[in-house]
Amino acid sequence: MLDVDLKKFPALPGVYLMKGAQGEVLYVGKAKHLRNRLRSYFSVTGDGRAHIRFLMNRVETIETIVTDTEKEALILENTLIKKYRPRYNINLRDDKTYVSLRIDMREEFPTLQLVRRVKKDGARYFGPYSSSTAVKETLKLIYRIFPLRHHPLEACRRRDRPCLYHQIEQCSAPCHGLISPSEYAALVDGAVKLLAGREKEVVTLLQQRMGAAAEKLDYEQAARLRDQVQAIEQTVEKQKVADAGGGDQDVVGLHREGGEVELAILFVREGKVIGRRSYSLEWRLAEDELLSSFLQEFYSRDVVIPDRLLLPLVLEDSETLADWLSERKGKRMQLLVPQRGGGRQLVEMARRNAEESFREKGSRREARQQVLQDIATRLQLGRLPQRIECFDISNVQGRFSVASMAVLSDGEPDKGAYRHFRIRTVTGSDDYASLYEVLKRRLTRGMEEEVLPDFILIDGGKGQLSVLNAVLEELALSDRIDAVGIAKSRVRSNVRGKVVERSEERFFLPGRKNPVVLRQGSPALFMLERLRDEAHRFAITYHRKLRRQSTLHSALEDIPGVGAQRRKALLRHFGSLKKIKQASLEQLKDMPGLPSTLAERIFDTFHKSGSSE
Repeated sequence: MLDVDLKKFPALPGVYLMKGAQGEVLYVGKAKHLRNRLRSYFSVTGDGRAHIRFLMNRVETIETIVTDTEKEALILENTLIKKYRPRYNINLRDDKTYVSLRIDMREEFPTLQLVRRVKKDGARYFGPYSSSTAVKETLKLIYRIFPLRHHPLEACRRRDRPCLYHQIEQCSAPCHGLISPSEYAALVDGAVKLLAGREKEVVTLLQQRMGAAAEKLDYEQAARLRDQVQAIEQTVEKQKVADAGGGDQDVVGLHREGGEVELAILFVREGKVIGRRSYSLEWRLAEDELLSSFLQEFYSRDVVIPDRLLLPLVLEDSETLADWLSERKGKRMQLLVPQRGGGRQLVEMARRNAEESFREKGSRREARQQVLQDIATRLQLGRLPQRIECFDISNVQGRFSVASMAVLSDGEPDKGAYRHFRIRTVTGSDDYASLYEVLKRRLTRGMEEEVLPDFILIDGGKGQLSVLNAVLEELALSDRIDAVGIAKSRVRSNVRGKVVERSEERFFLPGRKNPVVLRQGSPALFMLERLRDEAHRFAITYHRKLRRQSTLHSALEDIPGVGAQRRKALLRHFGSLKKIKQASLEQLKDMPGLPSTLAERIFDTFHKSGSSE
């Protein structure tokens, strides 16, 4: 273990970085008293956490950064963790994306948008919702009751008539002046109240309007309003009500078993539970430190920060965390540890959710381990493939050559570990040379960072597999990493081109002439096919992105005065690059915020050169 003079460390708040022999950052931590915190790592009894024992055997140097306050230390710790991604810090693997609804009340006719990032842009956000399917169902209900616009206002105004949504009575067509601004504002107010959980106010308002319509003998309008009230009441009945003071709050539950911890977060909005997320963590820290690290990682993302956060235990740095979260939220929020009443019941509900999630994942984990064991047996691997990586190359006639790496960790997609590669040394369409470059770059870096796969699956046959074997031998990794190639199924057709037979997927193994065929429909085959398809999808997506960027560069970036923001504004206003090229000079000059001289320059660029594509 590292021999250090603890007296040289400052007795002040700050951040410490533990580094390995190559200078790599292994762990980042914060402390309100750096010397005392570091002393705990070198005490006679030692730190009880298992991963700390392994960590300290690898630490060569410790660097400290002093801050003025604990809050500054917390912020700096988050920044450094994102920068270095230390191996021994918490890494939340979450294959779900947070879905929220956004509405900007400053727009002429505000509308609802489905977004996956919450920004500080002055707009109002609702959520997070448990899934995109759930939020789309919510939007369907809202549009039936409050027909807000669906599409960009300017694009709709260029149309000769309102869109299909207006015809099915799910859009009030403000773009064509079929509703006044005040009437539209009333629709927006109702939609916002409904999303905020104030259904009673909305129902009361609609009932008043229904009575007024009936008095005027407008029974058709009264019937529509009656249906809207019933739709709201039916929706509200489906929601779980939690009597804990109402308002927006997130509730954290914790379940510990063996060497693992399961954390569950319940999202409560206006007294109703609208969703749940759960995370599995190794029990590497004291519970309060683990929970604090988890909350920092979770809320440093683009997520909605609630008014209150209900926790199962008191955190040493709760005051600092509350200040940091309040700053991110833009107003004061509270960290509470309820001891009785509805709040305590919610925390207990979150704990039960964490326990149930642990049980569910446990059964799935056992099933995945069985599948991995089956893969190891059938493909004659030298070890259980806990981490599997699959590589794919994508290019069109040798242009924009890219590669992708998709990863399975313990049998599940680890999307945070996916990687893109730009091919640097190969010109033209040479998949073998491109694959050699990418594999060598990946494995060389993996050796430096000590993050290597157990098993590499190559999308291709014997040729691609021979490239992989050559790289493994060159880096002396043949005994450390198993290698297999997966070749797509072959199709036989008759003289008319009709498919008459489709062969199974074939797996090529080093040193074996004939391929291995896994049973059709088997979980092992499904897992490997899914990984191969993920690598292919990831490569194609990146390849298309580079092609789009190149197209935009050649068409717009060479025009003086058209920067990144101006390009986005042009595309947003006209809808596509093709329509920008086809726009008349008058249409360009009519675009808000576009100077006349720049409009003329854009028009001349696309028309004097005779460009029409």
